[in-house]
Amino acid sequence: MSDLDQPKRAVVFGYHNVGVRCLKVLLAGGVDVALVVTHEDSASENIWFESVISLCQAEGIPYITPADAKSPELLAQVQALKPDLMFSFYYRHMLPAELLAVAPAFNMHGSLLPEYRGRAPVNWAVLHGASVTGASLHEMTVKPDAGAIVAQMEVPILPDDTAHEVFGKVQVAAEQALWRVLPSLLAGTAPRLHNDLRKGGYFGGRKPEDGRIDWSQPAQQVYNLHRAVAPPYPGAFTDVGGVRYVIQRARLAGTGRGNFGNVVSLSLPPGLAVVDNCIFGVCGDGRMLTIASLTADGEPITAEQLQTRLAARA
Repeated sequence: MSDLDQPKRAVVFGYHNVGVRCLKVLLAGGVDVALVVTHEDSASENIWFESVISLCQAEGIPYITPADAKSPELLAQVQALKPDLMFSFYYRHMLPAELLAVAPAFNMHGSLLPEYRGRAPVNWAVLHGASVTGASLHEMTVKPDAGAIVAQMEVPILPDDTAHEVFGKVQVAAEQALWRVLPSLLAGTAPRLHNDLRKGGYFGGRKPEDGRIDWSQPAQQVYNLHRAVAPPYPGAFTDVGGVRYVIQRARLAGTGRGNFGNVVSLSLPPGLAVVDNCIFGVCGDGRMLTIASLTADGEPITAEQLQTRLAARA
């Protein structure tokens, strides 16, 4: 067998659903995955996604979970494997220049680059009311999400989609983008499209506290916040009387029958309210969210129970 007939050897850095799906694409494409570098699940995190470790165990792929991507031990281990290619599929650590120098490296990012570079791209896209996003495979550089684009796949963000629902689309887009470009990537003929960093923007990570609701904002902005952080993410919340209320499910009111599209005539102040045994979130522009499911300090609360609590504070 000639060198041209030998399967390409790859080292994969991966985690989360995108890590699982894209690793499966490489295996289906005949890539020799010599090593997977991944993370141990954190006991403090809500693990709602698939396990890269479980896939490695099922497929007999060697894997490691180093705490530091910059460790000399990891660099030496990857260098010893002499990979033809390296991939990063939702791996959570930046790879240092020394590691990127081992072989051509490609990262899968959950947006249409150069839009929404950085952390939590799907959540930021929903928060900003974007109507489209997708997945981008790009060359890795020391600067995050800055390398040339190799492949992209677009998906819609519907008006009522939550970030979790959009992420489901993005992970399929990532699989499709990688599947389509993989033959040319392995052949060394994949395109390189300019990643214009003058466009789009860079965004940092999000914390649970970023889900705090400012009821003085217009209803669309409050709704976008809810959609961006709805479960399985921590959720949009408001504190009333020392109790934390977290919105589990809600819709922007004002379109369907039975909804109160504009409550100015009801003289309700911004914040949580109960009208006709329904829970609403009244916003700064007089419009509101119809809240179908709400928790109080982690426990479900009914409209009747909430009305009793709100009346006691009046």
